[in-house]
Amino acid sequence: MILLYTFLAVNLIAFVLIGYDKKLAKNNKRRISEKTLLFSVALGGTIGSSLAMSIFRHKTLKTSYLLKFFGIVSFQIIIIITLFYFDLIPL
Repeated sequence: MILLYTFLAVNLIAFVLIGYDKKLAKNNKRRISEKTLLFSVALGGTIGSSLAMSIFRHKTLKTSYLLKFFGIVSFQIIIIITLFYFDLIPL
């Protein structure tokens, strides 16, 4: 159960970070670094970040960010498939 709450918290934080960065960008303020945004994705905030990118239309045209983002997502998918394939996580 704690894993579920952690997953939800990480995704909520990732969502808020993207939304806040968009607000900062609109106001020409100092921004949240891409490194921080991508770190939240790597920690498991993929769903929250994806939703925020779609809702706020932020970082959707920046190719360098998207390549890193989808690289992380691909790596996460490979890990999950591998864990299921070797029965390290039961269905």
